[in-house]
Amino acid sequence: MRQSERELLTRGAGEIGVALSPAQCGELLQLVDELELANSQFNLTAIRDRTGMLRKHLLDSLSLQPYLRGARIADVGTGAGFPGLPLAIVNPERRFALIEATGKKARFVAQTAQRLSCGNVEVVHARAETYRPLELFDTVTARALASLADFVAYAGHLCVPGGRLLAMKGKRPEEEISALPKSFRVLAVHRLKIPGLDEERHLVELCAARPKSSKT
Repeated sequence: MRQSERELLTRGAGEIGVALSPAQCGELLQLVDELELANSQFNLTAIRDRTGMLRKHLLDSLSLQPYLRGARIADVGTGAGFPGLPLAIVNPERRFALIEATGKKARFVAQTAQRLSCGNVEVVHARAETYRPLELFDTVTARALASLADFVAYAGHLCVPGGRLLAMKGKRPEEEISALPKSFRVLAVHRLKIPGLDEERHLVELCAARPKSSKT
């Protein structure tokens, strides 16, 4: 069982351009162990089967890897730790702030990060719109969090000038893109292919629009 999970995870990660070390693969599987145990006690995620967790949580999260920029990453509304925890495991040189307003989820993520010895993770129990970090972030991610307009309203202030906001979506969100405020612009919409999943996945890459320079 464990070996087949290792093979599924290693092969799937390889297909999306992430080379997992045996240690990283072990930590990712331990994350699934922790999630499975917590789910039996209180509802953290609707996905209950381990194969579903491997594909819909771990591989789905790792699909962001090619689009991360810089050394400081924030994950807004991280929930049970996705995509933040898997990305922190495979990027030990980067710092991650995992932001979650729901107490039981924030506690689970903090305990799990500690058990996995993820020293590069800080869990922030707060609403993103009220969080004021001492340092801003190079990349801000969110998975299945409200609309794009809400995302930039809640989290736009967390990004450094020229930084990226990455919104994970299912189908290409044309209406949400049209409804974005003019203070933000879409740089690209990437079609994501998650190994073993037929469901549509898209990543919307955003940044703050540059203010027009006033002529003197």
